[in-house]
Amino acid sequence: MATLDQLEKVKQGKGSMTILIVDDEIAIIETLENKFRKEGFNTFTAETAEDGMRLFKRVKPNLVILDIMLPNRSGHDFCKAVRRENETPIIFVSARASEEDRIMGLEMGADDYVVKPFNMTELVARVRAILRRSGNETIQELVERGDLRIDPRTHEATLDGKTLTLSPKEFALLLFLAKNAGQVFSREALLDRIWGKDAYVTSRTVDVHVRWLRMRLATTPDATDRIQTVRGVGYKFIG
Repeated sequence: MATLDQLEKVKQGKGSMTILIVDDEIAIIETLENKFRKEGFNTFTAETAEDGMRLFKRVKPNLVILDIMLPNRSGHDFCKAVRRENETPIIFVSARASEEDRIMGLEMGADDYVVKPFNMTELVARVRAILRRSGNETIQELVERGDLRIDPRTHEATLDGKTLTLSPKEFALLLFLAKNAGQVFSREALLDRIWGKDAYVTSRTVDVHVRWLRMRLATTPDATDRIQTVRGVGYKFIG
């Protein structure tokens, strides 16, 4: 477990990247903690969502490794609570291996989904890849397409002056398509750009997010789709 000295180090911004591990299996916590410390990370651990959230607010980790099946409150609850406030990367690590579980986790806002038992070397590689992507993002300018305004600096999107309620992945997808209006992108290209090459997702995930975005962008029942399907190719933004 984290010491007070470690907490003070992180509070002062010293040391390496910080990972918060939330899992109720002690053996998994110890294995992850030992591995990531050897890889040069600061680590903090919790066995419940409640304790995890208290640590999250205190240490402000760079990434969270999160189990789904936790006592009292689930990892899903933890993920939703985090996503209401910020976009700290989250990796679900769970024994629930169905495609539906993976898609649900990713659509909830997780950046990746790893099934137990897992390969530690692969997990470390996924963590590093996600941290690279989240750390290399540059400040982007406001994107305006007609009455649609998307501001990546404040992570806000408005349509005709009204704020759109979007998940992190919906926002990222809308921003990318609107920024590249008129260009056609395949589902595979969108998966790589928004979810990352290492994430377990299918083309169905893109279709679901496009459908939700269309619903949010439709000002009238017969409004023309701003995100159009190009048969046999993919999607493009019209605006």
